[in-house]
Amino acid sequence: MTDAAPNARPDTATADNVNPDDLRPALVAAALAHVPFDGWSDATLRAAAADTGTDLALARALFPRGGVDLVLAWHRQGDRAMEARLQAAGLTGMRYRDRVAFAVRTRIEVAGDREAVRRAAALLALPQHAPDGARALWDTADAIWTALGDTSDDLNWYSKRATLSGVCSATVLYWLGDESEGAAATWAFLDRRIEDVMRIEKAKAAVRENPFLRLAFAGPLWLAGQVRAPQRLPTVPLPGGWAPPGVPSAGDRR
Repeated sequence: MTDAAPNARPDTATADNVNPDDLRPALVAAALAHVPFDGWSDATLRAAAADTGTDLALARALFPRGGVDLVLAWHRQGDRAMEARLQAAGLTGMRYRDRVAFAVRTRIEVAGDREAVRRAAALLALPQHAPDGARALWDTADAIWTALGDTSDDLNWYSKRATLSGVCSATVLYWLGDESEGAAATWAFLDRRIEDVMRIEKAKAAVRENPFLRLAFAGPLWLAGQVRAPQRLPTVPLPGGWAPPGVPSAGDRR
């Protein structure tokens, strides 16, 4: 005789026998097979839990908002994979604009599955999830600039990430409808967007270097100089800290 329930699965993953940090990637990977049919939804979470033998209550605890938490975890995994590729690529011989273009292209190639990206974009475009989508896009831009060694700590920190967020989102939308071989049209589109950004940077440099324009914009330039980038999270874990599901704790972050 045993006290186990007759219908219990001995191989079911529960909070007692698995590490949640190991289980999240497995659930996201399993979910990708169901996204083309059910989107990033609660139905996909249930299917992923069944495929991985995970107790549904545990899966819901890891992704309390269902599909939206699944897609955000997938997005963060893509950012980490992009960072790894950039670190291994050795970009020192490239022009800076080419490094940025390479990073954006790498992030898109890491995503790979267009249908999963399309479904993710549709979900995060909903009004109730738009803040999550904007944060995910900003985090990607921040990850790219950080990987490229950006050291700005003033208003440029914000302007670089805001500009790159626009480039990333526009390029992804173009890529979703691109049927050219090897996505060649997308990469040409990306190059044009990077060129537009470089024109803005050249205009900003011209203002700083022109003594008359510098005098005319002395007030706005002074005000902009007072803006500082946010401080990075501490590298040691602190008691009472909290992070959304799937986000590393403070001690695990950069």
